[in-house]
Amino acid sequence: MAQNLYNGPVSEERHTREKALSPELVGYITWATVVALGLTILARNGERWDFAALLLAAFGLLMGIGPGDPTAPWRQHIYVLAQTGLVAGLLFLYPFGWSFFAILFFILSAQVMTLFPLRVGALWIGLFTVVTAGASVHVSGWLDGFLVLLPYVGGYLFFAAFARALARAEAARRESQALLAELQKAHQQLQEYAARVEELAVAEERNRLARELHDTLGHRLTVAAVQLEGAQRLIPRDPERAATMVGTVRQQVRQALSELRAAVAALRSPLEANLPVPEALARLATRFEEATGIEVHLAAPADLPSLPESHRLTLYRAAQEALTNIQRHADARQVWIAVEATEGRIALTVSDDGRGLPPDAEGRGFGLRGLRERATQLGGTLTLNERPGGGTQIQVSLPLSETDNG
Repeated sequence: MAQNLYNGPVSEERHTREKALSPELVGYITWATVVALGLTILARNGERWDFAALLLAAFGLLMGIGPGDPTAPWRQHIYVLAQTGLVAGLLFLYPFGWSFFAILFFILSAQVMTLFPLRVGALWIGLFTVVTAGASVHVSGWLDGFLVLLPYVGGYLFFAAFARALARAEAARRESQALLAELQKAHQQLQEYAARVEELAVAEERNRLARELHDTLGHRLTVAAVQLEGAQRLIPRDPERAATMVGTVRQQVRQALSELRAAVAALRSPLEANLPVPEALARLATRFEEATGIEVHLAAPADLPSLPESHRLTLYRAAQEALTNIQRHADARQVWIAVEATEGRIALTVSDDGRGLPPDAEGRGFGLRGLRERATQLGGTLTLNERPGGGTQIQVSLPLSETDNG
C-alpha cells in the first residue's frame, strides 16, 4: 500500500533517527565523556575530585532543567551565565583537567546559537573564548596558551554553526509540515466542495428534467388516457367519432415521444459541452431536427477563440434552452443558430419563424431567468426580442479575456 511522502513510514523512521541524534543527546554524551575523563585525570594526579564532581553534576542538572521560558530572555541569560561560571570554576580550580573541562563550552556554544540571535550568541562565544584563554595562559603561558587556545575557538565556532544549521533545518521542517497540513486540509475542503457542487448540479439537472417531463409528457399522456377512455365508450355507439379520438391520441403520443427524445438528448448534453462549440452545436442541431422535424440552420465558424469551460457550457445551455422553448411554444418551421466572435465578446443568437414568445415569457417558467443569471455571473447579457419577419430571437453575449482572445 502506497504511503504519503511526508507521513509514511520512511519519513517517520527518518524523523526518529533525527530525534535520536538530537543536539540535546549529543550534549549529554559530551558532558558524560568530560565527567569520566576529567575526574579520571584528577584522580590519577592526586587532585581532589569531589568538588569537581559537584560542579560537573550542577552543570548536568542545569542542562536537564534547561534555560526556561523562551519568552523571558533574561532567564536564558542567567542560565548561560550560571553554566559559564561552573565551567570557569573547573578551568581555574583544576589546571590538570582544564583541557577536558573546556569542552563543556562546546555545549554552551551550541546552546547560545539556538537561544539567542546571532549577535548575542557571538558575544557569549566571545566570553567563552576569553575564559578559555585565561585558563590556557594561566597553565601554559602566553605563547603555548595561545597555540592551545586556537583548536578550542575553532570547536566553539564549529559547534555554534552546526547547532544554528540544525535549528534552521528544524524550523524549516516544522514550517513545511505546517504548510503541508494546511495544503492537505485545503485539498480536502476543495474535494468536499467539488463533491457538493457536483451533487447540487446533478440535483438541479434532475429537477429541471423532472419538471419538463411533468409539464409535457404528463399533460399529453393524461389527455391521451382520457380520450382513450372516451373512445372506448363510443366504439359501440359511434365508431367514426371513436376512430377520430384514437387518431388524436395517436398524434398526442407521437408528440410525447418527440419531447421524450429531446429530454434524452438533454441528458447527453454534458458530453457535448466538452466538445468545441461548433461541433457541440452541430450535434445538438442534428438531434433537434431528428426529434422535431424542424429545420435548423447553423452558422458557427470553426476558428472561434479558445473558450473557458464556463463560457462553452453557458453557450451550449443557451442554445439547448432556446431550442426547447421553440419546440414547446413557437410552432416554428425553421430555426437559425449563429455564433459570432467580435473583439472582446462572443455571442450566440437563436431565432425562429414561429409565433414568438409572450411578452412575459421570462417570468413564466421558460428557463430564461436561470439562463440570464448564468450569463450575468460571467459578466454577460441575455436579450429577448422579436425577430424581423416574425418569430423570436434570443441572444447571449459573453465577454472574452485577453487570454481567450489570444
